[in-house]
Amino acid sequence: MDALRKQEFGYLDDEDHCYLDYTGAALPPRSLLDLHHTRLTSTSFGNPHSASPASARSTELVEEARKAVLAFFRASPDEYTVVFTANATGACRLVGEAFPFGPGVPFLHLGDNHNSVLGIRRFATARGARVETVRPDLPDLRTSYEALAPHLHPAGRRSTDSRSDLPTGLFAFPAQSNSTGVQHPLDWIDRAREAGWRVLLDAAAYAPANPLDLSRHHPDFVCLSWYKILGFPTGVGSLIARRDALAALRRPWFSGGTVRASSTHLSWHVLDDPPASFEDGTLDFQNIPAVAEGLNWLTGVGISAVHDHATRLTARLLDGLRTLTRPDGTPAVLVHGPDGTALRGSTVALTLVHADGRPLDDRLVVREAARAGISLRTGCFCNPGVGEALNHVTADQVRRALAHDDRPNTEEYVRRLHPPYPGVVRVSAGMATSAADIDRFLALCRDLATGPSPHREVLPPRTAC
Repeated sequence: MDALRKQEFGYLDDEDHCYLDYTGAALPPRSLLDLHHTRLTSTSFGNPHSASPASARSTELVEEARKAVLAFFRASPDEYTVVFTANATGACRLVGEAFPFGPGVPFLHLGDNHNSVLGIRRFATARGARVETVRPDLPDLRTSYEALAPHLHPAGRRSTDSRSDLPTGLFAFPAQSNSTGVQHPLDWIDRAREAGWRVLLDAAAYAPANPLDLSRHHPDFVCLSWYKILGFPTGVGSLIARRDALAALRRPWFSGGTVRASSTHLSWHVLDDPPASFEDGTLDFQNIPAVAEGLNWLTGVGISAVHDHATRLTARLLDGLRTLTRPDGTPAVLVHGPDGTALRGSTVALTLVHADGRPLDDRLVVREAARAGISLRTGCFCNPGVGEALNHVTADQVRRALAHDDRPNTEEYVRRLHPPYPGVVRVSAGMATSAADIDRFLALCRDLATGPSPHREVLPPRTAC
């Protein structure tokens, strides 16, 4: 991987940049950008919704990209199809807005989920569906199957609506937590589907450094953002969907690109066949071909090689964090999540503890990291369930915090909850990460934990979570 870094990601060393936010976004390899530039400057491409030569070229490359996605994830084209979206969030929305929720068809999700999945709750409750949440447990913030099983196999599930054509419900979980790196067992997919559930797998944090084999596990829906896997293109994601699951969705509207015909005289339209019926408007035909080019490049590198590299560096990071102690011998770093590499990805959430015993504010850490040329992420990472579990926040506490004003700004909401860890530090390794990057971050941690007390410094207000 050192040679790959020099060849494809040399711009990191050129600017002396330590990049540790691969869960936020991967970095693009130079050769992928060169291919994209060559393609755009060597011929013309037109809107795919036509029969012109320029349109035909675009259509051909978009279809090649669909095939490349299925091949990369070993998904049979007889079983799966690919819907191109703007991002993983857009893929989640497509499922949520069209799923047949109802009083007897609930939405089940882990507390450890991104807001883009949690937003599906609004579609479910609007149709009278029950929402069930299975929360992670301390200290490692994993979710146990023992806690999940009663929700997957409840007594009397079909008492309200026993129609045989309806699924038990929609079960959504991330293959890997975007907050802590916890990896949830993929055999939950099979167990849930055996119980009649449709399964939405959020693979946005998992797919960049882990093989996902859809010939082995068969989720109904998989949500992805390509910039997290390839670094480029941004603005392109995918919903990989089982054909039978996609056919059971009912879209609440139609648009250009999704219909065969419609009329202004009658409330009538005929949707195109999937995936076109789920692709609103004009696809990003200039950038979607870069997905196929990127997957071809990544296949050459080997996703298993990326996984092994990221795992080694995560182990180096965790080992190094364990050696950081305060003067009294107690840990100077609290790792939120698994402290080893088993069943975890290369995302690590942590809090630094100063020599005076108080946690260092995450806003201070990101500021000092920036000064040291280190890119990392802080906050709660659009994953409120992990933050609530970490801080022992209960439903009653949230209700009290919102009792007199249910639209406070982020800073005020955090003040009302008064959590011990209002924000944490997240570092994540990827294919271009080096051992020197890990050591550079560890040196920053050591300096911050043992340096002068910074607690009186004025920090900017929290504006989002």
